[in-house]
Amino acid sequence: MHLVFPYFTTFVVYAVITPYLPILIRGQGYSPTMVGILLGIFEGAGIAGPFFFGYFADKMGQYKPGLILVYVLLIAAGIPLALVHQPLISALLIAVLGMGFRSTTPLLDAVATINLGKTGNYGKIRAVGSLSFIVMVLFLQLSLFLPVDTPVNIGIWIVLSSVLALFSMIIIPGKYTGASKSGTPTPQGTALGRKTGLPLLAAGLLIIALNRLAMAPVNGFLSLYVTESLHWNAVGLVWALATLAELPFMFISNRFIRRFGALPLLAVTTAAVGIRLGIYVLFPTKGGIIVAQLLHSFCYGIFHPAAVAFIASCVPPERRALGMSLYLSLGTGLPTLVGNILGGIIVEHLGYRALFGSFISFAVLALILYCFIHLKIRRSVAGNS
Repeated sequence: MHLVFPYFTTFVVYAVITPYLPILIRGQGYSPTMVGILLGIFEGAGIAGPFFFGYFADKMGQYKPGLILVYVLLIAAGIPLALVHQPLISALLIAVLGMGFRSTTPLLDAVATINLGKTGNYGKIRAVGSLSFIVMVLFLQLSLFLPVDTPVNIGIWIVLSSVLALFSMIIIPGKYTGASKSGTPTPQGTALGRKTGLPLLAAGLLIIALNRLAMAPVNGFLSLYVTESLHWNAVGLVWALATLAELPFMFISNRFIRRFGALPLLAVTTAAVGIRLGIYVLFPTKGGIIVAQLLHSFCYGIFHPAAVAFIASCVPPERRALGMSLYLSLGTGLPTLVGNILGGIIVEHLGYRALFGSFISFAVLALILYCFIHLKIRRSVAGNS
């Protein structure tokens, strides 16, 4: 229960930055290519941040100082980013923002998985974050107070939401933010044993990375697609719909993970990403957007708990922050960086539908890799029996 409020406030921040950061950058007059580059810098800094904060959290045995510091970075960068129109300074500020923002969930997820142990239900506590995301994104869509239609207002909301999150981190009792819990069982690698645990971790991270690379056009350019191509002032509603679809699946994800396993579920969610991108391509309408957003139930509602469970099964509690940093940095940050840069170029020269269609190939590659790993696991198990 002590982590409910921190998760709630963390995803209030997500509800501001995820849908509206591309709009903030575009609102400063930058081209689609430049938007993609700046979003790439955001993700690039987001790769370094979790490793930096995760390393020191594991070394100190405490995550609370890092959780406080990352929100200080968001508060420091939010409004200046909205005011500055010089590319180099914008790049510096967005790097600070990315380093802080992308470090929030690896640290918080490390704390959660350690406290919950092997039998706890991560999906339930993470569903609180999805709920707060929905509430905040609908508030921003409908509220007349500081409407999110200018870069400055978006910057102010980044700061206000980060202040709330900072407060929630400060009041967490220190005994819940330690790097290990007595009696927490240490994972033994994987079903293939300790010797092959590291290769399977690497292969699983590659599947996760290809999945998130396929999702990069959705996370980075969907807001602009809705406003610029469909001329639909419903960014908040579109994101709220996706998160609403994810919420019940997040809540019951633990049942699916126990029944089917984390890695097979990652493959299922990858197929869902490919289908979602195909819907954007074949049905460039408001109705198509609505149907595609409902697939967020699999693309994130099942994907994220499965990814966290996979990492937690391979990394012991005393290195959990580093493990979650691997997931959020190499598994999510790096592919999103590449996807944003490529996406900006594709949009500027070929348009949004070409962007969505071309990235289906990464989902296909992830599925091929999973089939190869699955076959290898079956042969290994057969050989040991």
